[in-house]
Amino acid sequence: MVAEYLTIRNLTSTPVVLEQIVRFSSQKVPKYDIKGVAKALKKNVTRSESAAECASQNVEYSDHQDVSICIEPFESVETGIRAFDKSDKERLQLIFDVEGEKHQFQTSVPSKDYETSKPLADNLRFQFTGIYVRPESYFAIYSSANPNAWMRELKDETYISALSIPGTHNSPACHLAAPSVRCQAVSPRKQLENGVRFFDVRVQPQFPDDPDKDNLILVHGAFPISLAGHKYFRDLTIEIESFLDRNPSETLIVSLKREGPGSHTDAQLSRILRDHYARDGSPWYTEPRIPSLGEVRGKIVLIRRFELEERLTREWDGRGWGINGEGWEDNTPFAICPSGDICVQDFYAVLEKEKIQQKIDYINAHLRRTAELCYPFGVIGKDGANDGDENRKFPFYINFLSASNFWNLQTWPEKIAASINPATVDYLCRRHRGEKGDWSTGITAHDEAKISRTSEKNLEIFTRARSLIDDMMPILDNIYDAYCTVDKGKQKLACIKANGRKN
Repeated sequence: MVAEYLTIRNLTSTPVVLEQIVRFSSQKVPKYDIKGVAKALKKNVTRSESAAECASQNVEYSDHQDVSICIEPFESVETGIRAFDKSDKERLQLIFDVEGEKHQFQTSVPSKDYETSKPLADNLRFQFTGIYVRPESYFAIYSSANPNAWMRELKDETYISALSIPGTHNSPACHLAAPSVRCQAVSPRKQLENGVRFFDVRVQPQFPDDPDKDNLILVHGAFPISLAGHKYFRDLTIEIESFLDRNPSETLIVSLKREGPGSHTDAQLSRILRDHYARDGSPWYTEPRIPSLGEVRGKIVLIRRFELEERLTREWDGRGWGINGEGWEDNTPFAICPSGDICVQDFYAVLEKEKIQQKIDYINAHLRRTAELCYPFGVIGKDGANDGDENRKFPFYINFLSASNFWNLQTWPEKIAASINPATVDYLCRRHRGEKGDWSTGITAHDEAKISRTSEKNLEIFTRARSLIDDMMPILDNIYDAYCTVDKGKQKLACIKANGRKN
């Protein structure tokens, strides 16, 4: 069921005026012979069309309506305009005036509840993204200018913990891997270029006892993030530093945690990081204090989820090293780290599909907490915005949208993200606000819901492999029993020979 009347929410700092609505009614999509489609694709392998472009070929004009409805910044307006006329499957084209510029958006095709669209005109001063929540007939407008360098629009005095920061969970886990391990559909570089400014990274020291080695394997739990061979933290940091060199207005927050098999320790990880990565003169920010944006432009801000080697506890005048995430509560709907610098929602044990709504509720609750925050401008410390009280905290609020259960295919990362990400988009578009606060979202760390053909194929391969193993278990059991019998026979023979006995 679709809501009858259109609501528009302006989540930008610029007034927008709705000037025209054009309605299109959907036509039936013609049936194609699959052989003909394949033949056509072979002839034109370099050209691709978006869903909106394809859909536009199968719609017909219905009517249009001239209006003049102003939506002020961060306000929503119930327009009184019907979202559909003859059918709830109609598509709308919305034309806005923004300080003399015309911006055109199209609502989603009927087969999708959410569709992100962009203005169709080129070379405009403003850039926006429109998100249409079809069941609620709700259209939200966001600014989308320069995602690769969006921080350059912000003042240096802004606390980075006050920002709404898009992030990813297990950020480098985008390679060919088991679906329970793979969390992202695009590379870290693509994530950075599209505005992500928080990376969640898990590493395993490969040679923890050798002080000359800097090898840190990228892992997800007990598993490497790629079936094609180890991927290393060094290569990831090179990619990050290259991006920051090209975009010096930006900063990246990196949360680091030690995982993976083997006999290594937090202290060894901290030593490797300090001696080989975050050395003096490097672009790493390691002071145990949440900085202002101006302090860390072009730098990597370290959040550490590990204990320190003893010598590092004496760094920064005995305050330690890195923003302290020690004591990060496991599988929590809400917790504050003992340092007071991190408030986190990280409930991930969604053991069955029916529990996904519980996770969504925890996410929304944390978003409500951040919306009520009101952070000042200025630098923490003497004569700063906290009136010189260095114990006053302005923590990061980190909200993990990720969850999984290794033993249930329906709750692997991609499957859960396909439910959680749209639900979060819906919440942010329609309900995210604060009575007294800044409406920040804090850091939201998500898994990528986009399911590529490659990942679908991976899922099919692993599902078949699992089924094949189940089918082969009786055979494997028999082979194992036979091996044990032969092994026992060899041991018995060796014992006879050792004792000089004859058969």
